[in-house]
Amino acid sequence: MSSGQPGYAVIDLETTGLRPSWHDRIVEVGVVLLDPHGFVTGEWSTLVNPERDLGPQRIHGITAADVRHAPTFREIAGSLAGLLRGRVPVAHHLRFDLGFLEYEFARTGAAIPALAAVGVCTMTEAARFLPVAPRTLAGCCAVADIPLDGHHDALIDARAAAALLRHYLRLAHPESPWAHVLHSASALTWPAIPRTDTDPVRRGVSAERDTHFLARLLDRLPRASDTVRADPYFALLDRVLLDHHISAAEADALIALAAQLDLSRADAVRLHHEYLSALAHAAKADGVVTPSERRELDLVADLLGLGPKAVESALACGGAPRHPSASGGFRLQPGDLVVFTGEMEGGRETWEERARQAGYVPHGNITKRVRLLVAADPDSMSGKARKARAYGIPIVTPDAFARMSLSGRPTGLKRSHVVRPSR
Repeated sequence: MSSGQPGYAVIDLETTGLRPSWHDRIVEVGVVLLDPHGFVTGEWSTLVNPERDLGPQRIHGITAADVRHAPTFREIAGSLAGLLRGRVPVAHHLRFDLGFLEYEFARTGAAIPALAAVGVCTMTEAARFLPVAPRTLAGCCAVADIPLDGHHDALIDARAAAALLRHYLRLAHPESPWAHVLHSASALTWPAIPRTDTDPVRRGVSAERDTHFLARLLDRLPRASDTVRADPYFALLDRVLLDHHISAAEADALIALAAQLDLSRADAVRLHHEYLSALAHAAKADGVVTPSERRELDLVADLLGLGPKAVESALACGGAPRHPSASGGFRLQPGDLVVFTGEMEGGRETWEERARQAGYVPHGNITKRVRLLVAADPDSMSGKARKARAYGIPIVTPDAFARMSLSGRPTGLKRSHVVRPSR
Protein backbone atom coordinates (compact mmCIF):
# COMPACT_ATOMS: atom_id res chain seq x y z
CA MET A 1 0.00 0.00 0.00
CA SER A 2 1.37 3.44 -0.83
CA SER A 3 2.26 5.61 2.13
CA GLY A 4 3.79 8.94 3.02
CA GLN A 5 1.35 10.79 0.70
CA PRO A 6 -0.52 13.96 1.73
CA GLY A 7 -3.84 13.19 3.33
CA TYR A 8 -5.27 11.63 6.46
CA ALA A 9 -4.60 8.39 8.32
CA VAL A 10 -7.70 7.52 10.35
CA ILE A 11 -6.74 5.25 13.25
CA ASP A 12 -8.61 3.08 15.69
CA LEU A 13 -7.11 0.87 18.37
CA GLU A 14 -8.43 -1.88 20.59
CA THR A 15 -6.43 -2.20 23.80
CA THR A 16 -6.18 -4.32 26.94
CA GLY A 17 -7.22 -1.35 29.07
CA LEU A 18 -7.27 2.42 29.35
CA ARG A 19 -3.72 3.48 30.18
CA PRO A 20 -0.27 2.56 28.94
CA SER A 21 1.01 3.59 32.38
CA TRP A 22 -0.93 0.63 33.79
CA HIS A 23 0.96 -1.65 31.37
CA ASP A 24 -1.98 -1.83 28.98
CA ARG A 25 -1.13 -2.69 25.39
CA ILE A 26 -2.57 -2.49 21.88
CA VAL A 27 -4.34 -5.66 20.66
CA GLU A 28 -5.70 -4.46 17.31
CA VAL A 29 -4.94 -1.63 14.88
CA GLY A 30 -7.16 -0.36 12.09
CA VAL A 31 -6.04 2.36 9.64
CA VAL A 32 -8.04 3.95 6.81
CA LEU A 33 -6.14 6.26 4.44
CA LEU A 34 -7.91 9.27 2.92
CA ASP A 35 -6.74 11.83 0.37
CA PRO A 36 -7.02 15.56 1.25
CA HIS A 37 -10.62 15.58 -0.02
CA GLY A 38 -11.68 12.66 2.18
CA PHE A 39 -11.76 9.89 -0.41
CA VAL A 40 -10.52 6.47 0.73
CA THR A 41 -7.22 5.44 -0.86
CA GLY A 42 -6.46 2.34 1.22
CA GLU A 43 -6.90 0.55 4.51
CA TRP A 44 -4.91 -1.80 6.73
CA SER A 45 -5.61 -3.73 9.91
CA THR A 46 -4.12 -6.41 12.10
CA LEU A 47 -4.44 -8.01 15.47
CA VAL A 48 -1.43 -7.44 17.72
CA ASN A 49 0.02 -9.88 20.23
CA PRO A 50 0.23 -7.83 23.45
CA GLU A 51 2.31 -10.50 25.22
CA ARG A 52 -0.07 -10.30 28.19
CA ASP A 53 -3.74 -11.03 28.94
CA LEU A 54 -6.31 -9.34 26.70
CA GLY A 55 -8.16 -7.31 29.31
CA PRO A 56 -11.90 -6.64 28.75
CA GLN A 57 -12.63 -9.27 26.11
CA ARG A 58 -16.36 -8.78 26.62
CA ILE A 59 -15.89 -5.31 25.05
CA HIS A 60 -13.49 -5.86 22.16
CA GLY A 61 -14.38 -9.53 21.53
CA ILE A 62 -10.82 -10.54 20.62
CA THR A 63 -9.73 -14.03 21.62
CA ALA A 64 -6.28 -15.20 22.61
CA ALA A 65 -6.70 -18.09 20.15
CA ASP A 66 -6.63 -15.51 17.34
CA VAL A 67 -4.00 -13.23 18.88
CA ARG A 68 -1.52 -16.08 19.27
CA HIS A 69 -1.16 -15.99 15.47
CA ALA A 70 -0.68 -12.21 15.41
CA PRO A 71 2.53 -10.19 15.19
CA THR A 72 3.85 -8.15 18.10
CA PHE A 73 3.82 -4.37 17.84
CA ARG A 74 7.57 -4.40 17.22
CA GLU A 75 6.94 -6.56 14.15
CA ILE A 76 4.38 -4.14 12.67
CA ALA A 77 6.03 -0.87 13.77
CA GLY A 78 7.75 -0.28 10.42
CA SER A 79 4.58 -0.93 8.38
CA LEU A 80 2.45 1.23 10.64
CA ALA A 81 4.96 4.07 10.59
CA GLY A 82 4.94 3.90 6.80
CA LEU A 83 1.17 4.39 6.80
CA LEU A 84 1.26 7.34 9.21
CA ARG A 85 4.32 9.13 7.83
CA GLY A 86 3.41 12.42 6.15
CA ARG A 87 -0.29 12.14 6.98
CA VAL A 88 -2.60 13.86 9.44
CA PRO A 89 -3.55 11.38 12.19
CA VAL A 90 -7.28 11.22 12.81
CA ALA A 91 -9.18 9.31 15.49
CA HIS A 92 -12.31 9.49 17.57
CA HIS A 93 -10.69 10.42 20.91
CA LEU A 94 -7.31 11.13 19.31
CA ARG A 95 -5.54 11.72 22.63
CA PHE A 96 -6.27 8.13 23.70
CA ASP A 97 -4.99 6.55 20.48
CA LEU A 98 -1.89 8.73 20.21
CA GLY A 99 -0.99 7.98 23.83
CA PHE A 100 -0.92 4.26 23.08
CA LEU A 101 0.93 4.69 19.78
CA GLU A 102 3.64 6.83 21.38
CA TYR A 103 4.03 4.29 24.17
CA GLU A 104 4.23 1.30 21.82
CA PHE A 105 6.69 2.95 19.44
CA ALA A 106 8.83 4.05 22.40
CA ARG A 107 8.98 0.43 23.60
CA THR A 108 10.56 -0.50 20.27
CA GLY A 109 13.17 2.22 20.72
CA ALA A 110 11.66 4.55 18.09
CA ALA A 111 10.48 7.97 19.23
CA ILE A 112 7.84 9.15 16.75
CA PRO A 113 7.21 12.88 16.20
CA ALA A 114 4.64 14.73 18.31
CA LEU A 115 1.45 14.07 16.37
CA ALA A 116 -1.10 15.75 18.62
CA ALA A 117 -0.35 19.18 17.17
CA VAL A 118 -1.17 18.02 13.63
CA GLY A 119 -4.00 15.63 14.46
CA VAL A 120 -7.76 15.81 14.08
CA CYS A 121 -10.09 14.36 16.71
CA THR A 122 -13.53 13.56 15.26
CA MET A 123 -14.95 13.52 18.80
CA THR A 124 -13.72 17.06 19.54
CA GLU A 125 -14.74 18.34 16.09
CA ALA A 126 -18.28 17.03 16.63
CA ALA A 127 -18.94 20.07 18.81
CA ARG A 128 -18.54 22.19 15.66
CA PHE A 129 -20.07 19.95 13.00
CA LEU A 130 -22.57 17.84 15.01
CA PRO A 131 -23.45 20.03 18.01
CA VAL A 132 -26.40 17.88 19.11
CA ALA A 133 -24.58 14.57 18.88
CA PRO A 134 -23.32 12.54 21.86
CA ARG A 135 -19.53 12.34 22.16
CA THR A 136 -19.33 8.60 21.46
CA LEU A 137 -18.46 7.25 18.02
CA ALA A 138 -21.79 5.43 17.86
CA GLY A 139 -23.68 8.59 18.84
CA CYS A 140 -21.92 10.76 16.26
CA CYS A 141 -22.47 8.16 13.55
CA ALA A 142 -26.16 7.92 14.40
CA VAL A 143 -26.65 11.69 14.06
CA ALA A 144 -24.61 11.82 10.83
CA ASP A 145 -26.49 8.76 9.46
CA ILE A 146 -23.29 6.72 9.17
CA PRO A 147 -23.64 2.93 9.59
CA LEU A 148 -21.62 1.35 12.40
CA ASP A 149 -22.11 -2.40 12.39
CA GLY A 150 -19.48 -4.27 14.40
CA HIS A 151 -18.44 -1.58 16.88
CA HIS A 152 -15.14 -2.30 18.69
CA ASP A 153 -13.55 -3.90 15.66
CA ALA A 154 -10.61 -1.58 14.94
CA LEU A 155 -11.02 -1.48 11.17
CA ILE A 156 -14.80 -1.07 11.35
CA ASP A 157 -14.43 1.78 13.83
CA ALA A 158 -11.68 3.38 11.73
CA ARG A 159 -13.99 3.25 8.71
CA ALA A 160 -16.73 4.93 10.73
CA ALA A 161 -14.38 7.67 11.95
CA ALA A 162 -13.20 8.15 8.36
CA ALA A 163 -16.82 8.56 7.26
CA LEU A 164 -17.27 11.15 10.04
CA LEU A 165 -14.26 13.11 8.82
CA ARG A 166 -15.59 12.96 5.26
CA HIS A 167 -18.94 14.24 6.58
CA TYR A 168 -17.18 17.17 8.29
CA LEU A 169 -15.26 18.00 5.09
CA ARG A 170 -18.51 18.08 3.12
CA LEU A 171 -20.13 20.38 5.68
CA ALA A 172 -17.12 22.71 5.54
CA HIS A 173 -16.86 22.75 1.72
CA PRO A 174 -15.54 24.78 -0.07
CA GLU A 175 -13.29 25.60 2.87
CA SER A 176 -10.66 23.11 4.01
CA PRO A 177 -10.60 23.24 7.84
CA TRP A 178 -7.34 21.32 8.10
CA ALA A 179 -5.25 22.58 5.19
CA HIS A 180 -2.65 23.90 7.62
CA VAL A 181 -2.18 20.56 9.41
CA LEU A 182 -1.97 18.70 6.10
CA HIS A 183 1.08 20.81 5.31
CA SER A 184 2.55 20.52 8.82
CA ALA A 185 2.14 16.73 8.95
CA SER A 186 3.94 16.29 5.64
CA ALA A 187 6.94 18.16 7.07
CA LEU A 188 7.37 16.04 10.21
CA THR A 189 10.53 13.97 10.49
CA TRP A 190 9.98 10.30 11.30
CA PRO A 191 12.63 7.87 12.49
CA ALA A 192 13.74 5.13 10.12
CA ILE A 193 11.90 1.98 11.26
CA PRO A 194 12.63 -1.12 9.18
CA ARG A 195 9.67 -3.13 7.93
CA THR A 196 9.38 -6.85 8.48
CA ASP A 197 7.78 -9.50 6.31
CA THR A 198 5.08 -10.10 8.90
CA ASP A 199 1.60 -10.36 7.41
CA PRO A 200 -1.42 -8.73 9.06
CA VAL A 201 -3.71 -11.08 10.99
CA ARG A 202 -7.45 -10.54 11.24
CA ARG A 203 -10.06 -11.91 13.61
CA GLY A 204 -11.19 -15.47 13.03
CA VAL A 205 -7.77 -16.71 12.00
CA SER A 206 -7.80 -19.50 14.61
CA ALA A 207 -10.87 -21.05 13.00
CA GLU A 208 -9.00 -21.12 9.68
CA ARG A 209 -5.64 -22.38 10.95
CA ASP A 210 -6.32 -24.36 14.12
CA THR A 211 -7.79 -27.57 12.76
CA HIS A 212 -8.46 -30.43 15.17
CA PHE A 213 -5.17 -31.43 16.72
CA LEU A 214 -5.48 -35.04 15.50
CA ALA A 215 -5.37 -33.82 11.91
CA ARG A 216 -2.10 -32.04 12.66
CA LEU A 217 -0.30 -35.14 13.91
CA LEU A 218 2.10 -36.94 11.61
CA ASP A 219 0.48 -39.79 9.69
CA ARG A 220 3.30 -42.31 10.11
CA LEU A 221 3.31 -45.98 10.96
CA PRO A 222 1.79 -46.68 14.39
CA ARG A 223 3.78 -48.41 17.11
CA ALA A 224 2.67 -50.89 19.72
CA SER A 225 1.01 -49.21 22.68
CA ASP A 226 3.09 -49.11 25.84
CA THR A 227 2.66 -47.65 29.31
CA VAL A 228 5.84 -45.57 29.11
CA ARG A 229 4.36 -43.50 26.31
CA ALA A 230 0.69 -43.77 27.30
CA ASP A 231 1.02 -42.48 30.87
CA PRO A 232 2.35 -38.99 30.08
CA TYR A 233 -0.16 -38.60 27.26
CA PHE A 234 -3.04 -39.58 29.54
CA ALA A 235 -1.76 -37.24 32.24
CA LEU A 236 -1.82 -34.34 29.78
CA LEU A 237 -5.32 -35.31 28.62
CA ASP A 238 -6.43 -35.16 32.26
CA ARG A 239 -5.29 -31.55 32.51
CA VAL A 240 -6.53 -30.55 29.06
CA LEU A 241 -10.05 -31.95 29.49
CA LEU A 242 -10.50 -30.53 32.97
CA ASP A 243 -12.68 -27.65 31.78
CA HIS A 244 -14.45 -29.40 28.89
CA HIS A 245 -12.49 -27.40 26.36
CA ILE A 246 -9.31 -27.92 24.38
CA SER A 247 -7.79 -24.49 23.92
CA ALA A 248 -5.45 -23.68 21.04
CA ALA A 249 -2.48 -23.70 23.42
CA GLU A 250 -3.56 -27.07 24.84
CA ALA A 251 -3.91 -28.51 21.35
CA ASP A 252 -0.38 -27.36 20.64
CA ALA A 253 0.79 -29.03 23.85
CA LEU A 254 -0.82 -32.33 22.85
CA ILE A 255 0.80 -32.18 19.42
CA ALA A 256 4.19 -31.37 20.93
CA LEU A 257 3.95 -34.23 23.43
CA ALA A 258 2.84 -36.66 20.72
CA ALA A 259 5.89 -35.69 18.69
CA GLN A 260 8.14 -36.08 21.74
CA LEU A 261 6.70 -39.53 22.42
CA ASP A 262 6.91 -40.46 18.73
CA LEU A 263 3.15 -41.02 18.52
CA SER A 264 1.54 -41.18 15.11
CA ARG A 265 -2.02 -40.09 14.41
CA ALA A 266 -3.12 -43.74 14.64
CA ASP A 267 -1.34 -44.08 18.00
CA ALA A 268 -3.16 -41.05 19.34
CA VAL A 269 -6.54 -42.27 18.12
CA ARG A 270 -5.95 -45.63 19.82
CA LEU A 271 -4.95 -43.93 23.07
CA HIS A 272 -8.04 -41.73 22.89
CA HIS A 273 -10.23 -44.82 22.62
CA GLU A 274 -8.41 -46.38 25.60
CA TYR A 275 -8.83 -43.18 27.58
CA LEU A 276 -12.57 -43.10 26.81
CA SER A 277 -12.88 -46.78 27.72
CA ALA A 278 -11.26 -46.08 31.10
CA LEU A 279 -13.77 -43.30 31.75
CA ALA A 280 -16.62 -45.59 30.72
CA HIS A 281 -15.31 -48.26 33.09
CA ALA A 282 -15.34 -45.72 35.94
CA ALA A 283 -18.88 -44.65 35.04
CA LYS A 284 -20.10 -48.28 35.16
CA ALA A 285 -18.41 -49.00 38.50
CA ASP A 286 -21.64 -48.73 40.51
CA GLY A 287 -23.74 -50.56 37.91
CA VAL A 288 -25.49 -47.55 36.38
CA VAL A 289 -24.48 -44.84 33.91
CA THR A 290 -26.46 -41.71 34.70
CA PRO A 291 -27.60 -39.24 32.00
CA SER A 292 -25.02 -36.77 33.33
CA GLU A 293 -22.24 -39.32 32.99
CA ARG A 294 -23.40 -40.24 29.49
CA ARG A 295 -23.29 -36.57 28.47
CA GLU A 296 -19.80 -36.44 29.95
CA LEU A 297 -18.64 -39.40 27.88
CA ASP A 298 -20.21 -38.00 24.71
CA LEU A 299 -18.46 -34.67 25.29
CA VAL A 300 -15.05 -36.27 25.85
CA ALA A 301 -15.48 -38.41 22.73
CA ASP A 302 -16.29 -35.32 20.68
CA LEU A 303 -13.33 -33.33 22.06
CA LEU A 304 -10.98 -36.22 21.26
CA GLY A 305 -12.22 -36.50 17.68
CA LEU A 306 -13.79 -39.92 18.09
CA GLY A 307 -16.81 -41.10 16.11
CA PRO A 308 -20.39 -41.04 17.44
CA LYS A 309 -20.31 -44.79 18.15
CA ALA A 310 -17.16 -44.59 20.28
CA VAL A 311 -19.06 -44.18 23.55
CA GLU A 312 -21.29 -47.18 22.85
CA SER A 313 -18.20 -49.29 22.14
CA ALA A 314 -16.48 -48.02 25.29
CA LEU A 315 -19.50 -48.83 27.46
CA ALA A 316 -19.80 -52.30 25.90
CA CYS A 317 -16.22 -53.19 26.78
CA GLY A 318 -15.79 -55.43 29.79
CA GLY A 319 -12.83 -55.86 32.09
CA ALA A 320 -10.41 -53.37 33.55
CA PRO A 321 -8.86 -50.55 31.49
CA ARG A 322 -5.79 -51.47 29.48
CA HIS A 323 -3.97 -48.50 31.01
CA PRO A 324 -5.25 -48.02 34.58
CA SER A 325 -3.67 -44.56 34.74
CA ALA A 326 -6.32 -43.33 32.32
CA SER A 327 -9.03 -43.65 34.98
CA GLY A 328 -7.16 -41.50 37.47
CA GLY A 329 -7.02 -37.76 37.16
CA PHE A 330 -6.43 -34.29 38.46
CA ARG A 331 -8.02 -33.45 41.80
CA LEU A 332 -7.92 -30.35 43.98
CA GLN A 333 -7.56 -30.77 47.72
CA PRO A 334 -8.42 -28.35 50.54
CA GLY A 335 -5.54 -25.96 51.01
CA ASP A 336 -4.34 -26.18 47.40
CA LEU A 337 -3.06 -22.94 45.88
CA VAL A 338 -5.15 -21.44 43.06
CA VAL A 339 -4.15 -18.45 40.93
CA PHE A 340 -6.42 -16.20 38.85
CA THR A 341 -5.55 -14.18 35.72
CA GLY A 342 -7.46 -11.92 33.33
CA GLU A 343 -10.58 -9.78 33.69
CA MET A 344 -13.42 -11.92 35.00
CA GLU A 345 -17.09 -11.13 35.41
CA GLY A 346 -17.65 -9.91 38.95
CA GLY A 347 -13.99 -9.07 39.47
CA ARG A 348 -11.05 -11.20 40.50
CA GLU A 349 -11.71 -10.59 44.21
CA THR A 350 -15.10 -12.32 43.90
CA TRP A 351 -13.46 -15.40 42.43
CA GLU A 352 -10.73 -15.44 45.05
CA GLU A 353 -13.40 -15.37 47.77
CA ARG A 354 -15.20 -18.25 46.05
CA ALA A 355 -11.95 -20.20 46.16
CA ARG A 356 -11.59 -19.54 49.89
CA GLN A 357 -15.15 -20.70 50.53
CA ALA A 358 -14.39 -23.93 48.68
CA GLY A 359 -11.36 -24.52 50.90
CA TYR A 360 -8.68 -23.48 48.39
CA VAL A 361 -6.05 -20.77 48.88
CA PRO A 362 -5.86 -17.91 46.36
CA HIS A 363 -2.28 -17.08 45.46
CA GLY A 364 -0.83 -14.07 43.69
CA ASN A 365 1.77 -15.68 41.48
CA ILE A 366 2.56 -18.95 39.74
CA THR A 367 5.04 -21.18 41.54
CA LYS A 368 5.59 -24.91 41.32
CA ARG A 369 3.40 -25.30 44.43
CA VAL A 370 0.34 -23.86 42.66
CA ARG A 371 -2.18 -26.53 41.61
CA LEU A 372 -4.52 -24.62 39.28
CA LEU A 373 -4.68 -21.43 37.19
CA VAL A 374 -8.11 -19.95 36.50
CA ALA A 375 -7.92 -17.75 33.36
CA ALA A 376 -10.55 -15.54 31.78
CA ASP A 377 -9.28 -16.91 28.46
CA PRO A 378 -7.54 -20.33 28.58
CA ASP A 379 -5.28 -19.24 25.70
CA SER A 380 -4.15 -16.19 27.69
CA MET A 381 -0.60 -15.02 27.03
CA SER A 382 -0.20 -13.44 30.45
CA GLY A 383 3.00 -14.12 32.32
CA LYS A 384 1.05 -16.29 34.76
CA ALA A 385 -0.36 -18.43 31.93
CA ARG A 386 3.01 -18.84 30.26
CA LYS A 387 4.61 -19.96 33.52
CA ALA A 388 1.71 -22.31 34.30
CA ARG A 389 2.14 -24.04 30.96
CA ALA A 390 5.87 -24.37 31.56
CA TYR A 391 5.20 -26.00 34.96
CA GLY A 392 2.40 -28.25 33.65
CA ILE A 393 -0.22 -26.56 35.84
CA PRO A 394 -3.79 -26.98 34.51
CA ILE A 395 -5.53 -23.85 33.19
CA VAL A 396 -9.33 -23.70 33.39
CA THR A 397 -12.03 -21.14 32.69
CA PRO A 398 -13.95 -19.36 35.47
CA ASP A 399 -17.07 -21.36 34.54
CA ALA A 400 -15.20 -24.62 35.02
CA PHE A 401 -13.84 -23.45 38.35
CA ALA A 402 -17.37 -22.46 39.40
CA ARG A 403 -18.54 -26.02 38.73
CA MET A 404 -15.65 -27.33 40.80
CA SER A 405 -16.53 -25.03 43.68
CA LEU A 406 -20.24 -25.82 43.59
CA SER A 407 -19.72 -29.58 43.50
CA GLY A 408 -17.09 -29.48 46.20
CA ARG A 409 -14.73 -31.39 43.92
CA PRO A 410 -13.22 -30.68 40.49
CA THR A 411 -14.04 -34.00 38.90
CA GLY A 412 -17.04 -35.93 37.72
CA LEU A 413 -17.09 -39.55 36.64
CA LYS A 414 -17.41 -41.19 40.07
CA ARG A 415 -13.63 -41.58 40.13
CA SER A 416 -12.59 -37.93 40.20
CA HIS A 417 -11.81 -37.56 36.55
CA VAL A 418 -13.57 -34.82 34.64
CA VAL A 419 -15.69 -31.90 35.82
CA ARG A 420 -19.42 -32.50 35.49
CA PRO A 421 -21.04 -30.57 32.66
CA SER A 422 -23.18 -27.53 33.46
CA ARG A 423 -26.89 -28.17 33.38
